[in-house]
Amino acid sequence: MQPSWRARLPGFFLVFLMLVVIAVAVAGLDRLLPPPSLVESATFTQVVLAKDGAVLRAFPDSRHIWRYPVQLDEVSPRYLEALITYEDRFFYRHPGVNPAALARAAWQWLKSGRVISGGSTLTMQTARLLEPIPRTPLGKLQQILRALQLERRYSKEAILTSYLNLAPMGGVLEGVEAASRSYYGKPSLRLSHAEAVLLAVLPQSPSRLRPDRYPERARAARDKVLDRLQGVWPAEALREAKEEPVYALSLEAPQRAPLLAERLRRGLPQTRRIVSTIDSQMQVTVEQLVLDRAQQLPPRVSMAVLVMANESGEVRAYSGSADFSDPARFSHVDMVRALRSPGSTLKPFLYGMALDEGLIHSESLLADVPRSFGGYQPGNFQQSFNGPVSAAEALTKSLNVPAVEVLEQLGSVRFAALLRQGGLQLALPTGAEPNLALILGGAATSLEQLVGAYSALARSGVAIRPRYTPETPAAPLEERRMLSAGAAFIIRDILASGGTVDKHLGTRAGARQGVAWKTGTSFGFRDAWSVGVSGNYTIGVWVGRPDGTPNPGFFGANVAAPMLLDLFHALDAAPPKPRIAPETVSRSEICWPLGLRPSGPDDSACLERRSAWILNQTAPPTFADPLYQGKLRFSYYTNRDQSARLKPGCEESGMQLVQAIRWPALLEPWLSPEQRRKISPPPWSPSCRGQEASGHTLAITGLRDGAVLRRTANGSAPLVELRTRGTGSEIFWLINGRLVAQTRAGEAYSHRFTEPGEYGLTAMDGQGAYNRINVVVH
Repeated sequence: MQPSWRARLPGFFLVFLMLVVIAVAVAGLDRLLPPPSLVESATFTQVVLAKDGAVLRAFPDSRHIWRYPVQLDEVSPRYLEALITYEDRFFYRHPGVNPAALARAAWQWLKSGRVISGGSTLTMQTARLLEPIPRTPLGKLQQILRALQLERRYSKEAILTSYLNLAPMGGVLEGVEAASRSYYGKPSLRLSHAEAVLLAVLPQSPSRLRPDRYPERARAARDKVLDRLQGVWPAEALREAKEEPVYALSLEAPQRAPLLAERLRRGLPQTRRIVSTIDSQMQVTVEQLVLDRAQQLPPRVSMAVLVMANESGEVRAYSGSADFSDPARFSHVDMVRALRSPGSTLKPFLYGMALDEGLIHSESLLADVPRSFGGYQPGNFQQSFNGPVSAAEALTKSLNVPAVEVLEQLGSVRFAALLRQGGLQLALPTGAEPNLALILGGAATSLEQLVGAYSALARSGVAIRPRYTPETPAAPLEERRMLSAGAAFIIRDILASGGTVDKHLGTRAGARQGVAWKTGTSFGFRDAWSVGVSGNYTIGVWVGRPDGTPNPGFFGANVAAPMLLDLFHALDAAPPKPRIAPETVSRSEICWPLGLRPSGPDDSACLERRSAWILNQTAPPTFADPLYQGKLRFSYYTNRDQSARLKPGCEESGMQLVQAIRWPALLEPWLSPEQRRKISPPPWSPSCRGQEASGHTLAITGLRDGAVLRRTANGSAPLVELRTRGTGSEIFWLINGRLVAQTRAGEAYSHRFTEPGEYGLTAMDGQGAYNRINVVVH
């Protein structure tokens, strides 16, 4: 007779109580011994990516493991299908453990005496990857319990994602993304059928099946898994996968834009995947061009290049050094950020700001002559002078004296303030104030700041700060107005289509590409620069030694500018778009030497007519001449037929007043005989002799005008000793317009004429008084 249910009740209650106790115990143990967190236990390689997702550089974890973070939706479905079919086809159905698989593995072990299959699910394998578990029966039990714990806490997707990131892939590689990029050079989302299968089986024996070392073993294991995928994948896909050879790239860490990657890593230490604005193809092109050019440079000379998109400010290519693998070239010194003397690269902003201030137009008359500005005596790069030049010519030829002349009018402090307002912060020596040397490199800035500033020429005067990560609400664009739209248009037009630059580049190269560019060379040949803009990009190039050692003969035009134009040709070959002048810009006829518009077709004050860009319908006059009390207009008296000059007090009858124009005194030595004839008053009337004003009294002694010099009997070149009289100022000596010496008043100057030919010898003081003689040497 069976016991009644009442008799069985205490037994049921006891079993229930035991289950409750076991459940409470398990829950307590689960709390006391929780599994490792999927998030906290994994330390990832910090990866810096290009805009398209290509890896620029990766920084391994503290154990030097390469593990690239990846999400489930960033992995190829082919890989997931192969992985689950091969490793754990019931992954989405079991609670972390597959009893049938464990029983099969135990039976195989008992029957053969060795492990044939582990019976581990993907969850169990993930548990082993998260913490070290011994490969013993007790370890297997621990692995089972951990798998149950993981399934209780996390979703299947989270567990699978953890496996994708932690699975061993050979050597220092962990995770499917690190393996895909290292072996195949592409993200795991783009794996082929054959590649997906090989990476799915690789964690079973990562050292033995490495495709870069043991391709035949890897192929055999891959094909075995492909056989299991019959019915899962189409037969044609399986056949093609088996025919695909096993290959792998050598395991080398990616090194694109390495200095930028290091910079971003330090700036975003907690971000595992840093997406940059770099265009991977542009970066490869730039690095190859830089490396090729570096082979032509002397030892220890480096080069930096920055390429920025004008519209967004996003940097597309970044090369901080010439060769990251060459320590002799200061490979780890980032010259994109380094503060260096900019040479003449600030001149476009000076002329643009002078346009905005109403000081000049594009054809304003400037004096490229030896002169002193309160004791500061700038010279040109070639130590030659051109005399009268327009503002446009002074800019395209990068003449120093006219730039200092314009800066003196604008003001050094104001110029520095306007640059700072536009986003270009100049670094001055401690305690120093901006001065006239500013425009010739007497301060410091970086290639990064210069590229941002030059973008104003292509962005209607608004400069943009270069950015290395995409724009976000937390990191918006940083824009500042550097110039007016009109001034930016005029300066860009001058730089793009101006005349001859120098003997190294001939005519203004790059104009056909719509490139406006400027070079610069710092004092002592320490820095060679070239920065330019097109409709799409602003590009900057720096060449020099990071330790500041001079490189004689290295200057912007012969080293940096050719590289700049090659970069534009390689990166921005599209034909330039036509540019439309802003409403504030117009063309106008102006007159030299006054700089004003002509009053009519027969304006006698218009000694030379020129077509100029003017801003806001303003044609400012030529700067005041100090020797002539600031006035280029003057008057004198003549007789009726203007054949003789008169003066009140010496002859009154028939005297008439004549209004005349003269050139600035400093330019008179450079005037042609015809130009001098046009502005010179007639000779004094005999009745006024002895009463004329003294005028320019400086004279050269020691050699007469028209002298012919010959070599001595023994063949020595003629040597002359020259002095001046009539002035108490220092004297500038020029031969054929080139400055050759500077002496104190009365001090002798000796010169040896080593080559035959015709020579024009000029002595000139700081107030514009001069004397010129011509000699012939045989």
